[in-house]
Amino acid sequence: MEAADPGGGALLTVGRVGRAHGLDGSFHVTQPRTRLLEGRDSVIVEGRDVAIVRRAGTDARPIFRLAGVDSREAVDALRGTDLWVRREEAPPLGEDEWYAEDLVGCRVVDGDREVGEVTQMLAYPSCELLEVPRAADPGKPPLLIPLISDAVRTVDLDARRIDVDLRFMGEEEV
Repeated sequence: MEAADPGGGALLTVGRVGRAHGLDGSFHVTQPRTRLLEGRDSVIVEGRDVAIVRRAGTDARPIFRLAGVDSREAVDALRGTDLWVRREEAPPLGEDEWYAEDLVGCRVVDGDREVGEVTQMLAYPSCELLEVPRAADPGKPPLLIPLISDAVRTVDLDARRIDVDLRFMGEEEV
């Protein structure tokens, strides 16, 4: 999810305040985006920069304590709140890499055939998946399109268009 920075730039979500860990204001970071959290000494919480004063846990299950959050009650008040970083501070992306925020809302097509629109990107152990409700049959479960070259022909962010190969996914009829 992308939001606007009070300073005018774009923000990228890097996790969410989870349950408290101990009594000192430490908490589990849920839905962590490891790459975006690497080397960070602060995050944006509720529109303001807040220093990370403690880091523990693992990359997959980080535990943070933020400046000014010094009790279990303070964590409970923030639980579920998104943690953000400025987009311009994010590490550069490689070729054929995108932030989920860039893909959400893109039209998905198979050649000239309309498939749907990306609602979210899901992180699975083997690869990321694009969730795309079916434009032609909203009653069916959404398509889960793996972000691999066999399934995704092209991604054109300027045109907000992703061309996929439904035949590869066994989805010739959408």
